[in-house]
Amino acid sequence: MKTERNANLKRVIVDYKKLNNTILDLLVNEYPDGYDDQNIITFRNAQNEIVECVEVKTEDTLYLVKVSKRLVSAMESHEDEDDQGEETDLPEEPEME
Repeated sequence: MKTERNANLKRVIVDYKKLNNTILDLLVNEYPDGYDDQNIITFRNAQNEIVECVEVKTEDTLYLVKVSKRLVSAMESHEDEDDQGEETDLPEEPEME
């Protein structure tokens, strides 16, 4: 279902191989617990192939990210990297003698 707001957005289909950190950040923020069937959009591309995607939006772009097992792994890895970055601020444990 298209809305007025979505009609003006640039649409970009993104494959797993072309994911960048910005899009991964958007995905992890939009679907922190992962996505499920109700989040998946299905359509036919120009080659009449069925494509399944999840969508994330910025102010001017609607990204349709193709669903695959690799996408799930990339989201989990990206989230783990963010978590590890936050852990660097923890105090060191004292050494035991």
